[in-house]
Amino acid sequence: MVVFALIAALVFAGFFALGTWQVQRRAWKLDLIARVDQRIHAPAIAAPGRDQWPQLNAANDEYRRVRATGTFLNDRETLIQASTELGTGFWVLTPLRMADGAVVLVNRGFVPPEQRDRAARGATEASGETTVSGLLRISEPSMAFLRRNDPATNLWYSRDVPAIAAARGLTNVAPYFIDADGPGVQPPAEGAQRAWPVGGLTVVSFYNNHLVYAITWYALAIMVAWAAWYVGRDMWRNRRKP
Repeated sequence: MVVFALIAALVFAGFFALGTWQVQRRAWKLDLIARVDQRIHAPAIAAPGRDQWPQLNAANDEYRRVRATGTFLNDRETLIQASTELGTGFWVLTPLRMADGAVVLVNRGFVPPEQRDRAARGATEASGETTVSGLLRISEPSMAFLRRNDPATNLWYSRDVPAIAAARGLTNVAPYFIDADGPGVQPPAEGAQRAWPVGGLTVVSFYNNHLVYAITWYALAIMVAWAAWYVGRDMWRNRRKP
C-alpha cells in the first residue's frame, strides 16, 4: 500500500505540475500577445541601425513598426514562394540600400505567378530615394526536408536573410527584414487595376491553447487522486477482513 501510495502521489504531482506549467505559459502568451499588439499599432520608428543589430531578438523586436529610407536595388530582388489570402504566388524581397551603406531587405508584398517577372509590373517599381514603413521581422531559417531553400536554382521557401544576402552578393545587411505596409486584401477602387506587389498582408497570430491543456492536466490529476483513493480504500478493506 505504501508503494502504491507513493506511485499515485508521484503521478498526481506530475500531472499537477504540468497543469501549473500550462497556466504559467498562458500568462506568458497573453503578455506576448499584448506586447505585440502594442508594437503593431505604435507609430513607426527608425529601423535599427548597425550598432543595434547584435541586440535584436524576436522576443523584444519582432513586429515592431519601423521605417527606413534608401534606394531599392531592384535588380537584386528575390521571390519567395507564398500562400496568402490573395492566393498562391510569391513575396517580393528587394534590398534597400540606406544612406550609411547598410542594406535591409524589404518584403514589398505579394505577387501572383503571372506577375513574378519585373517587366510585368515595371510601372510600380520604385526608383530613387524611397521611404518604407512596415513591421520588423526576424530572419526565417531555411525550411527543412522537401522545402529547403535552394539558392543554386533560385528556389526560395523562407525569408532567410543571410542566405539571400549571400546569394545576391550583398554586404552590410541587417539581420531582419521589413514587411512593408500596403492595402492588404482590400480591393482596388472601382475601375482601377490592383498594383503589384501588394503589401500589408502580414498575418499576426499566436496559438493559445494553454488553458485547454491546463484543464486537461488538472483533470488527469484529479482522476488519479480519485482512482488512488478508490483502489486504496478497497485494499485497506481487504487487509482488515479476517
